[in-house]
Amino acid sequence: MDLSSITVLDLSQLLPGPYGTQLLAEMGADVIKIEQPDGGDYSRYTEPTMDSGQGAVFTAVNRGKESVTLDLKCDEGREAFYRLAAEADVVFEQFRPGVVDRLGVGYEDVSEYNSEIVYCSLSGYGQTGPYRKRVGHDLNYAGFAGLIDMTRADEDERPRLPGYPIGDMAGGTFAALSIVGALLSRELGSTGGNYIDISMTDAVLSFSQAVGVLAMTGQNPRPGKTHLTGKYPCYDVYETADGRYLTLAALEPKFWATLCDELDKPHLLEKHQSGDEAVRTAVRDELAETFRTKDLAAWEDQLGDVDVMIGRVNTPQEALEDPHLRERDVIKTGGDGPQRIGFPASVQQGLDGGKGPVPDLGEHTDSVFRRFGFDDEEIASLRDAGVVGESAD
Repeated sequence: MDLSSITVLDLSQLLPGPYGTQLLAEMGADVIKIEQPDGGDYSRYTEPTMDSGQGAVFTAVNRGKESVTLDLKCDEGREAFYRLAAEADVVFEQFRPGVVDRLGVGYEDVSEYNSEIVYCSLSGYGQTGPYRKRVGHDLNYAGFAGLIDMTRADEDERPRLPGYPIGDMAGGTFAALSIVGALLSRELGSTGGNYIDISMTDAVLSFSQAVGVLAMTGQNPRPGKTHLTGKYPCYDVYETADGRYLTLAALEPKFWATLCDELDKPHLLEKHQSGDEAVRTAVRDELAETFRTKDLAAWEDQLGDVDVMIGRVNTPQEALEDPHLRERDVIKTGGDGPQRIGFPASVQQGLDGGKGPVPDLGEHTDSVFRRFGFDDEEIASLRDAGVVGESAD
């Protein structure tokens, strides 16, 4: 997972693209964030903000990157970008389809200067199709892909907003995965450069496998009517005596049998996944009444280490403070900057990147241009023309 020899020119902003390039940075890639001189990435200033006044989203997904300001709307800016792209490995963009081509920095333009470039376009609905130019945000993509419909207990409830931005994160993840795959293919000699078209809607749809296969066979899965959406009381969320909640996921008969034994309810054993809705309702009501007799901590003490498939419903703060996740080292502490959520994998080697601080706007403009062969006179000329902003180098 060592991408330390890989250079990524990152034209994306807000959350989806920067999350994808953050994953690449965590794997060691040199991610150069290309931002407009007049403000840069919107998420630098978007609420919610940190104590420093910087946007929380920007802080979360731009660690260890370099920031270069460059105006791609003028000839001088485009020519400078071509010089960077000629030596880069990856270009990652997140504009609405067609924008990079109008700017003159699309895949066909860049590949004239670097035929080995891996070029990734991340958008809401993809580069093709009747909705390709529609604007949208995470909620739109999740709704379109069918996820929002399935967030409710049944069709009488109003669809609910997911607690996390699924489309954004899925799109960034699939983009990073596809880029790494294209780089591997290039290095193995299977291909040269490559163009990758990632749709956030497609990415969310890919997560629908468990219900999608039912839809494709005409079974029309509905909220609360499938194994994983609450049809059976063995797979549900229950309130405890202290107003907290626990999850139960005893789908397999052996786990259900252990639960019935632990709760001293042998009469429920044969009602595990009953086809009778009245029976399911009675079982659910009995479990709900039982779980309301003790606090969440008491249930964890009794069942946490028993094979019954239960778990606590944490708040985000509780999850971040959980000793298990701390021991897993997914919550990174120390080093430069505040604690952060790291790469969600534990590997023997190859995850040494993404540790640096969040870059100031244009902080690395001069140093990056020098690294790519620009002399001081050329940099000064670009600055005088307003093509790049002031550098904090």
